[in-house]
Amino acid sequence: MRPFGLSPADGSAPTAPPPRGRGSETLPAKRSSSTTSRSRKKKTARAAPSPPAKETADAGAGRSRKGQRTRERLLEAAKEIFEEHGFLNARIADIAVRAAQSHGSFWYYFDSKEEIFRELAAAVDERLFAPLDDVILAESDARTAPERIREATRRHLESYRREARMMSLIEQVSHYDAEVNAMRLARHKRNTERVAESIRQMQKRRVADPSLDPMVAATALGALTQRFAELWFVHGVVDCTLEHGVEQLSRLYENALQVKAPKKKR
Repeated sequence: MRPFGLSPADGSAPTAPPPRGRGSETLPAKRSSSTTSRSRKKKTARAAPSPPAKETADAGAGRSRKGQRTRERLLEAAKEIFEEHGFLNARIADIAVRAAQSHGSFWYYFDSKEEIFRELAAAVDERLFAPLDDVILAESDARTAPERIREATRRHLESYRREARMMSLIEQVSHYDAEVNAMRLARHKRNTERVAESIRQMQKRRVADPSLDPMVAATALGALTQRFAELWFVHGVVDCTLEHGVEQLSRLYENALQVKAPKKKR
């Protein structure tokens, strides 16, 4: 993957068959080349039967699972090395040793240190924005808008706290790695548009301020969320419990959108 005809003659002349005549042996008729070829193919087929399809599939699946696990170990090891040493000081050799893999194994699955970091950054971003799909935009969720906001806020802050070191590195690397920066901006744009659509739906149900511009509101609230979490978990500027932080940030969202819980039917 990445680390990064004719047979030769034997020199002897062909021997001519003996002349046919009285007292001479009658030679058997020469078999045609096509008959000989078919015979050889049959013998070959009998000599080397194909393995059963299930055995082949099982062997391939086993190799695939092993390769997948090796790749996962390299990703886990790379995350640890990046968090311990930073991106610039992290070495591929250290990643391979931490994963208990050969140096060549790294190059088999990844082209560079930058590539494995980008994959880790994408996975972290995915985990941080999971509450958007699982709570805020979940159609099957029967909770009220304020309840959803608080649950999504809690999950997001918990994830950010776990990934604080990686989030700090991603922010640093995005300043000089165009691909990391482009990935973050694309994901931010996509998620902001989805939040804006959620605000529009709340406005239609008359549970959010109808005078708000959904896209502007979604962009501002997203920036508030990211910056607040960074100041809290990366720089240690905020001093409060998780419960208090969730409650305060959720209240800011609700006040900004003027969220109203729907009236219960009698």
